[in-house]
Parts: sequence; structure tokens; C-alpha cells
Amino acid sequence: MSTARRDTYTPDSLLAVAVTVFNERGYDGTSMEHLSQAAGISKSSIYHHVTGKEELLRRAVSRALDGLFAVLDEPGAVQGRAIDQVGYVTRRTVEVLMAELPYVTLLLRVRGNTRTERWALERRREFDQRIADLMKAAAADGDLRSDVDIRLATRLLFGMVNSLVEWYRPHPEGAPVDSTVVETVVRMAFDGLRT
Repeated sequence: MSTARRDTYTPDSLLAVAVTVFNERGYDGTSMEHLSQAAGISKSSIYHHVTGKEELLRRAVSRALDGLFAVLDEPGAVQGRAIDQVGYVTRRTVEVLMAELPYVTLLLRVRGNTRTERWALERRREFDQRIADLMKAAAADGDLRSDVDIRLATRLLFGMVNSLVEWYRPHPEGAPVDSTVVETVVRMAFDGLRT
């Protein structure tokens, strides 16, 4: 192993390798040895950057959660009619998912076996509740069909969005998010929900 390779390793590049391995092997099925082999560096070099694999998991799911929660604070998510806010949040959530695909994939696969996983699940529930509240407000405004259970509609909507991690394959690094996918998801969801 060359010294140059070690010198060019950064916490971000190590995190990207860890997320790939976690998604391939599962977090529980990944050892520090697996991570060091995938990164091409020694385990002690990894420990130079992080305290262990749970810190890598926390950084990875935090990246996904930070992107999702940031959407909720954008002007389009807090201004205007609730139905427009829901549409905006749905569109932006798809964009974040596509832009941060490996990180969101990992977030959606955590099961609650560690402190970090339980924290991530709690944060996901908080995000889901914020969306459900927007959906309820849109229904109260009369902008969503009255014959659709809002809790179910919220779960189905974000189930569809989250399913992208299973089939969406991004374009080469640096390519813009595929707007066709984004617009199709939003149109499919809201054509069936709007009054």
C-alpha cells in the first residue's frame, strides 16, 4: 500500500466507502476489517479518522437526515397552502434521495439494533410526523380527497418515494438529478390525492 494513498484519504472519502460496504453487507455484517479492506487502508488508519464503525454509521445517517430535515425549513415547505407545501416537500425529498442515494438507502435500512440506529429511527418518525401534519392540514383545507385516509395516504406517498432506493440508479457523478423521475413521482402521487 502506498503512502500517497493513505495521505489522500479523508473522513469524507472514508465515509463514502463505509456507506457502500454497509449497504452491501448490512451494518451488522460489516466489520472494521471489511472497512479497511474496502478502503485499502489499515484499521489503525481508520481509527485515526473515527472512533469506530458506529461513528461512521452516525455520520452517514446524519447526512441523509440533515438533507431531509433541511427541506422542511425551505420557504416552499413553510409558505402557501398546505397542499403546495406537501407537493414541494415531496419533490425536494425525491431530489435529496436521488442526490444522497447511498446515504438515504442506509438510513432506510437501519433496524434499531444500536443506539445510533434507534436515534435514526426516531428522527425518521419525526420527519414522517411533520409530513403527516402537512397532509392533515391539506385535508382540512379541502385540497385532498375526503375518501382517503390521510395516515394511509402519507405512508403510501413516502413508501413510493422511498422505493426509489431499490431501483433508481443515478447518472455519473456530478450529473444533475433526473427531473423526469422527480416530476413523475409528484404527478403520480398528487393526481390521485387532490380533490
